[in-house]
Amino acid sequence: MEKSINIIVSGGGTGGHIYPAIAIANEIKLRYPTARILFIGAKGKMEMEKVPKAGYEIKGLWISGIQRKLTFKNLLFPLKLVSSLWKANNIIRKFRPDVVIGTGGFASGPSLLMANRKGIPTVVQEQNSYPGITNKLLSKKAKKICVAYDNLERFFPLDKIVKTGNPVRQDLLLIHTKREEAQAFFGLETTKKTILVIGGSLGARRINQLIATELDFFKKQEVQVIWQCGKLYYEEYKTYENENVQVHEFLNRMDLAYAAADFVISRAGASSVSELCIVGKPVVFIPSPNVAEDHQTKNAKSIVDKHAAILLRENELNTFPVVFETLLRDKGKQESLSENIKELALPDATNRIVNEIERLIE
Repeated sequence: MEKSINIIVSGGGTGGHIYPAIAIANEIKLRYPTARILFIGAKGKMEMEKVPKAGYEIKGLWISGIQRKLTFKNLLFPLKLVSSLWKANNIIRKFRPDVVIGTGGFASGPSLLMANRKGIPTVVQEQNSYPGITNKLLSKKAKKICVAYDNLERFFPLDKIVKTGNPVRQDLLLIHTKREEAQAFFGLETTKKTILVIGGSLGARRINQLIATELDFFKKQEVQVIWQCGKLYYEEYKTYENENVQVHEFLNRMDLAYAAADFVISRAGASSVSELCIVGKPVVFIPSPNVAEDHQTKNAKSIVDKHAAILLRENELNTFPVVFETLLRDKGKQESLSENIKELALPDATNRIVNEIERLIE
């Protein structure tokens, strides 16, 4: 008779925290079809929509981060934290999980903290090359810390670290077979090069401004553009669409977007970096400087230091036309970047993480 297990997965705020959490849940469900899986997220954040669409129940906590400047929201933070700890405690008491998994985001802090206090095994899935304060604190009581980068023993207990990589969408593993399908899906000219621009699910203001400025440059270079400008910016940029430029709020078929692309411009969130290692296309990373500990720049540098991508900081974007045109003309550089970034891929990350969870259950 199959063992009955209860699992809580907590994480969200951005796709980079949500999709790995869903990937982990899917793998658990594959191995344990009768497992009960409950998500804990933050009220008002995108996980409250995305997780039910993936077929899982989710409970929301009244929690948010601390703003960098003095605001009314900051004054509410202590109240939100107490409320979230109390609710997380009640959820855990009623659900009685065997393991609680945190993939990052506001809700994972209270969820794992209360699980640790109750002696329930917890797993921290640290996606970045430089962890935030919350995961550093949670790691002290966690049973396992699943990481995607080397040298994280500076922040976490060495005996708890397992290098697994970050979970990625499984449909990316076969994109090399989807080129023709992808070009037809997006209605692209097969004789032209294509650049894919992704700034995260919500969008990236500076990347959008850059692309809007350089559309004539791309046309002159005979490069087609698939531009995901994000939910926050779609109304502003949809008018830029023409026969050479596609503007999308969100790309539901990322496998085909990657398959169609010859080059990629991307932020350097942990999930994006992990996906791009598997995709193996020449990448220009433009990391967001507005994140904790500047971790996106550190993520990008970990790839660039291995000669596997190009890094442009936001204050260097005036050099973009020269950098991109040089790459466009240098086939050897394109092949070198592709081969080197593929070497860094960890396509079996989800399996490795669930193996660790399974050991804790057993």
